[in-house]
Amino acid sequence: MRLQVADGTTGNPSRLWAISDLHLSMSANRAGIEALPDHGEDWLILAGDVAEKPDDLAWAFELLSRCFARLIWVPGNHELWTIKGPDGAVLAGEAKYRAMVDVARTHGVVTPEDPYPVWEGVGGPVLLAPIFLGFDYSFRPPEIKLETVLEWAWEKRLRSADETRLLPTPYPTRQDWCAARVAWTQARLEREVPAGMRTVLINHYPLRQDLVTLRRIPRFSPWCGTVATENWHQRFNALACIHGHLHVPATHWRDGVRFEEVSLGYPRQWQPHGRGPDRALRLVLPL
Repeated sequence: MRLQVADGTTGNPSRLWAISDLHLSMSANRAGIEALPDHGEDWLILAGDVAEKPDDLAWAFELLSRCFARLIWVPGNHELWTIKGPDGAVLAGEAKYRAMVDVARTHGVVTPEDPYPVWEGVGGPVLLAPIFLGFDYSFRPPEIKLETVLEWAWEKRLRSADETRLLPTPYPTRQDWCAARVAWTQARLEREVPAGMRTVLINHYPLRQDLVTLRRIPRFSPWCGTVATENWHQRFNALACIHGHLHVPATHWRDGVRFEEVSLGYPRQWQPHGRGPDRALRLVLPL
């Protein structure tokens, strides 16, 4: 077991913040990130959908690492979208994920493939567990079968871009990739979370189906997670669970555990409320 603890060279971290869905292909979002002030010894969780391209992700990490002492990142669906690499080769599926992990590691950013850091600031010690799981279409009504879930969503003219842009290569299906990630992550958490240690679970997608509150597009839920993680907040002693993806910032409580949806979203969603990146930052610790 390897636990990475904030050392004494810079002192214990002051505050732990979270944000997601920065969507840096949007110029207004990029400008908002550039305007963030220096947060000293604070840490920042980036819960996915920062950027589709490795260069844009690198830009974000370079900029934000000047504002925060440590960055913890998990991929969203946008990070996994298929693109052509600098050499013209297609980056898709697992290869795209690994390429984005490499970008993060180059900038000293913690990824789901790295040792879990431990928060030793006020409210600690708390193990921070960035995880990558994907989705498997199981966030759907019980009467809807997997074989007909896309047809069911299309009845309301809903179809995620993930159907064409997020390829599961080398897995046969997105469900298979999700199942593999769930099994690997669950085994790792069981092995590496010390008995009695509180955790913050960090995933792009909500860990529970009842957190998917999309009033205008309720049939988008199949692309929002997996029911396999329904009880992980209890199973892994979570103090808080962080997610994005929904573009509906909110705080929910389940079984005494805090669930934070921390997305910024697209400019059309945050600009009318004057809720730019500085205001979208969510304080996770101390409580």
